Amino acid sequence: MNFVSLIYTALVVLQVGLILTGGAVRLTGSGLGCPTWPECVSGSIAPVPHQAQGALHSWIEFGNRLLTILLVITIIAAVLGAFRWGRDRSDWKMIRRLAAFQFLGIIAQIVLGGITVLTKLNPFAVSAHFLLSVFLVAASLSLRERIFGKARTTVLPTTKYLIQAITALSLVVICLGTVVTGSGPHAGDIQAKRYHIAPRLISWIHADSVIALIFLTVALLLVIKVSESPENQSFIGGKALLFWIICLMQGVIGYVQYFTHLPEALVAAHLLGAGLIWLSIWNVAYKSNAFTRN
Repeated sequence: MNFVSLIYTALVVLQVGLILTGGAVRLTGSGLGCPTWPECVSGSIAPVPHQAQGALHSWIEFGNRLLTILLVITIIAAVLGAFRWGRDRSDWKMIRRLAAFQFLGIIAQIVLGGITVLTKLNPFAVSAHFLLSVFLVAASLSLRERIFGKARTTVLPTTKYLIQAITALSLVVICLGTVVTGSGPHAGDIQAKRYHIAPRLISWIHADSVIALIFLTVALLLVIKVSESPENQSFIGGKALLFWIICLMQGVIGYVQYFTHLPEALVAAHLLGAGLIWLSIWNVAYKSNAFTRN
């Protein structure tokens, strides 16, 4: 892997990794492990010995902050790299926008992280913190693909509209997942506020949206099979099939975790699945030019 590949692959991995470390913070009840911001405790950036929140909770929360610092460094490298390797490209304007969004987005993430701590894990702030990561993941993947000049194709209108619908529904599924988390036991701290929604009700609504996503993806696979060229059947169809498989696995994990009363390990796996679902469907949308004007 060369230096350019390392920078932009690390950017995507770290954006997804920030979702996972944020999940670890919630699952271990470490959301207030560092109760102040930007310091961990008053007078110290890092956790201190015998901290009231406990060493484990403090270092888990601080670890999430350290990953953010590493991500900031990677974003700076990616932005500088965009000017070095993208200026002479025909899509330089879009590369510049995607790079700028990474930079502005991480600043917004830092601010949202501070608001989340200062509001004692208000569920709206926590959800916004997570959802911003979702958009940054998509932008980081798009930036990586453009820098490398990865192949794209054009699909038929029906295929395009289905991909747009599935992408939008995937975002709805993820949004509902944040509401499920914000109304359940893994909201980051035992005293954290929750959404005033019955956990059972929102969990079933979330599950129904996943089922709809799975069946809509089956429809996409059939449309690709019967109407797209052999090249697109292989290129886009293969990526859509991978997305469908991830959705199936995510659905199984979701049901198992629900009926086993939300064990932390399965919830963490479900969170990883959410990141992979979004990364996978955005890859389908990007490669098919689903959100590009013809």
